[in-house]
Amino acid sequence: MFMDFADGGVAEVMVREILRRSLRWAIVISLVTGLLSMGFTMVSGTFLRGLPWSGGLIVVILIVITGVAFDMLGIAATAAKEMPFHSMASRKVQGARHAIAIIRKADQFSNFCNDVVGDISGIVSGAAGFAVAYSLFLSLDLSGSRWWLETVVIGFISAITVGGKALGKAVSMRYSNKIIFQLGKLFFILEKRFHIQLFDVKNKKKRKRKRGVLRAPRTDKLA
Repeated sequence: MFMDFADGGVAEVMVREILRRSLRWAIVISLVTGLLSMGFTMVSGTFLRGLPWSGGLIVVILIVITGVAFDMLGIAATAAKEMPFHSMASRKVQGARHAIAIIRKADQFSNFCNDVVGDISGIVSGAAGFAVAYSLFLSLDLSGSRWWLETVVIGFISAITVGGKALGKAVSMRYSNKIIFQLGKLFFILEKRFHIQLFDVKNKKKRKRKRGVLRAPRTDKLA
């Protein structure tokens, strides 16, 4: 009964620690999302200002491709398997240690790639789509309402976004380990040459478990 109470106390402490870390991550990622969203909007607005509708459409497609690429990275991180990288890390293969770090923090990594960059790309591409539709409306010198033109442009952007993510999901699920390995190599280069450390794998020291129950003495020695 005492052991059950102790186990419950340990479980409660673990739950509190998980909630504390999750809350801290949620606050940090919310601030990062706000800053990135403002940055994306300012940059896209600067590029779209003064561009013809064809140039604006290229900018929108680049934004969509960025969202699809990061969506692929997030899915690959959750689908990749850690075990194959351990033997590579023991042989000191460049990028293997960083690939392990990405997989171990797949929840945070996929949250950043899928939710932060992916959602921001979707919002910014939609807003930029209206600017492209308005520029196209003026260049064609059309009469009447432009709502139908905006509908067509936004529909086109939505189609290539969803289609690109569907294709990217199939590729990232099939080649998840290869994608994460290449990403690990990139992080290795950033750390080695530019001293930018994004992920780290700390060697976990094995701790000896304390036995709670003493073994009974052997009867053959007492005899």
